[in-house]
Amino acid sequence: MPLIQVKVFKDELRADQSKELISKITTAFTEVTSEKLRDLTWVIIEEVKDGQWGVGGNALGLDNVKEITGDG
Repeated sequence: MPLIQVKVFKDELRADQSKELISKITTAFTEVTSEKLRDLTWVIIEEVKDGQWGVGGNALGLDNVKEITGDG
């Protein structure tokens, strides 16, 4: 059973975005491997609190992501 884990900042994705991401990740995986694995593929989206994720020695949060993407 394939298990794909995705980590995002808490409240980064709306429910509809999570649903779409799960669907698209599953489709991408089965296109590369086998369609037979679709019903066995698990996708888990885990939310990480602000300040609990770091890059280059700096703790980051959702506001930092919004700055980077221009959504802030």
